[in-house]
Amino acid sequence: MPTYRGMPVAQAEAYRAGAADAYGNPPERKLSEGGAPCRCCLEMIPEGEEMLVLAYRPFDGLQPYAETGPIFLCAESCAPKGTGLPDVVVSPDYLLKAYSADQRIIYGTGRITPRDEIDAYAGSLLDREDVAFVDLRSARNNCWQIRITRT
Repeated sequence: MPTYRGMPVAQAEAYRAGAADAYGNPPERKLSEGGAPCRCCLEMIPEGEEMLVLAYRPFDGLQPYAETGPIFLCAESCAPKGTGLPDVVVSPDYLLKAYSADQRIIYGTGRITPRDEIDAYAGSLLDREDVAFVDLRSARNNCWQIRITRT
């Protein structure tokens, strides 16, 4: 069974304390209109709650495959509640892509995957020796959602 992980809590806390995002900008503070998924606790940020919006690059360094995109975070401290497919995964489908240990996309693994097939497809990718992790991204906007690893 794959393990689903959001952004590391320590990294989220750094952004809450004012650390610059992937583009060197401070996170923007906004009020949630509801439906904004926090990339740390992997829960929806309730309507009216303060949240952060920032550019996030879930990779260790700059390289051609280190994609960057917008994400939301709870403005207050939060933490993940579990490691299974979280309830925040509500779209009908997502883009899954496998990466090697050196954080490079493994060509041929990118696939728009129906929500109910995420566990199976991610599991099949993680069964491969050349796959270190799988990223789950929005199929519509390419926003990073979750990192999927072996249990």
